[in-house]
Amino acid sequence: MHSSEIAVLGAGVVGLSVALRLADEGHAVTLIAPEDRGDGASYGNAGVIADYAVLPVGTPDVLRNLPSLLFDRLSPLAIRRSAVLSLLPWLTRFALQSLPGPARRNARAIAALLADAAAEWRDQADRIGGSDVLRRRGSLYLYESAADISEASLQWQRDLGVQVERLGRDELGQLEPGLPGEAAVGAAYFPNTMTVSDPGRMLRLLAAAVPGAGVARITARATGLERGANGVIIRCDDGTHLCARRVVLAAGAWSRPLARMAGDRVPLDTERGYHIEFDMEEQPITRQMTPVSRGFYFCPMEGRLRVAGTVELGGLGAPASPHRVAVLEEGARAVLPDLPAISRSWMGCRPSLPDSVPVIGPSRAGDDVIHAYGHGHLGLTLAPVTARMVADLVAGRGGVAAPYLPSRF
Repeated sequence: MHSSEIAVLGAGVVGLSVALRLADEGHAVTLIAPEDRGDGASYGNAGVIADYAVLPVGTPDVLRNLPSLLFDRLSPLAIRRSAVLSLLPWLTRFALQSLPGPARRNARAIAALLADAAAEWRDQADRIGGSDVLRRRGSLYLYESAADISEASLQWQRDLGVQVERLGRDELGQLEPGLPGEAAVGAAYFPNTMTVSDPGRMLRLLAAAVPGAGVARITARATGLERGANGVIIRCDDGTHLCARRVVLAAGAWSRPLARMAGDRVPLDTERGYHIEFDMEEQPITRQMTPVSRGFYFCPMEGRLRVAGTVELGGLGAPASPHRVAVLEEGARAVLPDLPAISRSWMGCRPSLPDSVPVIGPSRAGDDVIHAYGHGHLGLTLAPVTARMVADLVAGRGGVAAPYLPSRF
């Protein structure tokens, strides 16, 4: 049987960031994850360090519009019919968390995590040689009509420390002259937001830095956890067993059964995200932007324009939905009608919780198991922040605040 001081389960952006941080602090770390195919959520995301994204998915506005969102074929939110019954407990929790009191509490918890996200990413990018992959051009919410403008949501963001400017049509045109004038009546501009010009490239740099820091790797999927006299025993699908003094669960959407083996019932489910890409050396826009009524991001990247987003609740195993890809394309062409043919499409699974707040902290059964997953749309954004929190917990530099603990459920 192999042994290690700390085992990190999962090699997405969160797992890799945690492993690197722990190794840099002198810990003996073993990373356990299946072979990286370069097609997970850490690769397929919108590439934004979303320091403005303090609002949870569930808000009073979303709750009021939930029926129309679920049954409109062009809605940014969808549920696979085959998964409706299994999702009812999650949806019930989601509805309760969308009420005004819980939504504001969740927003405060998310904002506290986001406060240091940009600084943590600058430090991590410097560490792995990825500073040139970060762009500092800000981000836009596009308003296609006056009905899209939610002054209440903008005020929530301002109250939680987000710097945001309202732009009229003319000001937006000066900032983005390639955006058709009829595409939006105005925008909210988040000037401090950073984006990643190529999430796959950043992930490869991070993955390359981990073995250089001394992290061992077992290329297999962890399928079992069991507390023993000398530590936590991890069983893998290739027959490997490893005993670790501490285990960090960072397996993203695959974390729920592992959490249950550790003694924690966490209402984690799968939020399936999509993107399409258009290969374009010359792109009509220069910064990431979101048509708010459509629920997706335009993401200028190296040599291509990525259109990423929408939410589909439907589990880990179902195939990609051609309809969700069609919704993305239809929405993209409504805003940018001169786009070329689609070059490629993608679907991946995000770990989603009803309150939109990640699970970070020790198991209720003991701090030999530490949770670090459930980031939803903010996995890329919060990876280095999560790594710091886990490292602080391991080093005894303080506990984790109650809003993030698995015991909140």
